[in-house]
Amino acid sequence: MLEPGQPAPTFTLPDQDGQQTQLEAFRGQPVVVYFYPKDDTPGCTTQACAIRDQWSEFEAAGAAVFGISPDDVDSHARFAGKHDLPHRLLADPDREVIEAYGAWGTKKMYGREFEAVIRSTVLIGPDGEVAAVWPKVKPKEHADQVLEAIATL
Repeated sequence: MLEPGQPAPTFTLPDQDGQQTQLEAFRGQPVVVYFYPKDDTPGCTTQACAIRDQWSEFEAAGAAVFGISPDDVDSHARFAGKHDLPHRLLADPDREVIEAYGAWGTKKMYGREFEAVIRSTVLIGPDGEVAAVWPKVKPKEHADQVLEAIATL
């Protein structure tokens, strides 16, 4: 997992509309990058909808928000449309960005271990450096925690 003060790894990924999104294009503003396992699953829906429900606060803070999972563009489009999500969902089926940010690893569930996306979030400051990291995110608390951290930038 990344550490505060490190330069955030750059990336270019397609969003739910198929538009290429470059991290560098958002230099000068706070950027929230959250990693989640799968579109339209209970925890991921709770997390994404909490951001949606507080979207005006993210906008007021001038923050760009990107959700990244290994799901493809079509899956992201369905998920975003179904839940009226205002932020971009970025497709990383090869897990290059997920792994670069340290959001891929061993998880345990029901007594078994497996490799998967670790629900985590990175706040990137306007300078392009990592400002805060949440290595294990609770979906219901996520939006509030990130908004509090943005306020300190």
